[in-house]
Amino acid sequence: MALVLHSWTPSKNVYKVLIAAEYNGVKVDLAPDFTMGVSNKSPEFLKMNPIGKVPLLQTPDGPIFESNAITRYVARLKDSILFGSSPIDYGHVEQWIDFSSLEIDIHISTILAPRFGYGVYHAPAEEAANVALKRSFGALDSYLASNTFLVGHSVTLADIVLTCNLYYGFVYILPKSFTSAFPHVERYFWTLVNQPNFKKVIGEVKQTDAIPPVKTPEEVAAAAKAKAEPKKQEEKPAAPAEEAPKPKAKNPLDLLPPSSMILDEWKRLYSNTKTNFREVAIKGFWDMYDPEGYSLWFCDYKYNDENTVSFVTLNKVGGFLQRMDIARKYALGNMLVILSGLWLFRGKEIPQFVLDECYDMELYEWKKVDISDEAQKERVSQMIEDQEPFEGEALLDAKCFK
Repeated sequence: MALVLHSWTPSKNVYKVLIAAEYNGVKVDLAPDFTMGVSNKSPEFLKMNPIGKVPLLQTPDGPIFESNAITRYVARLKDSILFGSSPIDYGHVEQWIDFSSLEIDIHISTILAPRFGYGVYHAPAEEAANVALKRSFGALDSYLASNTFLVGHSVTLADIVLTCNLYYGFVYILPKSFTSAFPHVERYFWTLVNQPNFKKVIGEVKQTDAIPPVKTPEEVAAAAKAKAEPKKQEEKPAAPAEEAPKPKAKNPLDLLPPSSMILDEWKRLYSNTKTNFREVAIKGFWDMYDPEGYSLWFCDYKYNDENTVSFVTLNKVGGFLQRMDIARKYALGNMLVILSGLWLFRGKEIPQFVLDECYDMELYEWKKVDISDEAQKERVSQMIEDQEPFEGEALLDAKCFK
């Protein structure tokens, strides 16, 4: 009896089984005419898996369900290096399989499910999943900074499982604006999906440009019903008269009372002062600064113990500044690459649209500057002029957002 895999496709859980089969030279056939919600509810299927979950593999010795169990079975059918070449390699393969399931897949699924009508949207749950996913990506990125593969120097089962779990993220909910902060994860993912055995199963992979909106189960059902019904030929109604374009909604910061501080003037002074910086630029800043119209904020990265590789740290800052482009008209920032920074924002609080749109904000501790405190005021001056050493630490670099 051949090995027969029952499931809908395309599915990342099917992909990992088929990719493992390619690496191991094992033939796995897909069950013909499988229909989700019908085939897996049949009495024959429920005898093999009483809860009707897919994928399910039929083998000569009986059925196996749960995708990781199936993938392990296929990998063990022949003596291969998919589990590494030593007991410690085997332990590390299993470690990364657990990591990819518990630290990556579960959080991607939490964000993905409500967007396809498979779960109820719950904002706190999604926020927690986003924070956890960034932390997991950060840990993975640090590891991959010095490793091409997860275990050893070739593809193992851990790479197959992790890449397939990352697949739904990259294809559906993790645009470049998210993944660019994790360059080693990006490199790893694109390296793996372009390996011949991966490409044979998955085909070409395109990263999503945006996160899709949340869909309710009712919307999904209505869309499926509409798709199934034949379209009726209807007369096209006359085109309505064109409406005048609606005025674009103003940014709330544009509605604040006028400020005596002109941000562009400060940016020009900052950029054009090449000598006597403290006497010219710093003095000019404090002469211009309007605490009624602007606010100053210190920020410190929450996870500095992870920043052990210089260029990874630089990439984190670069990605953060790139995503802050939404606030260019209303802010100026200076990031000292010990991952501390100073930001000047229009208004007395950090703008809400920045907190909503730039996910990096939650990776930092933010403290409003009290300019009546001379020590804090001096710290602002030191950060503006990139003083080194800063608070006893050498700077890796300094990046200005203006």
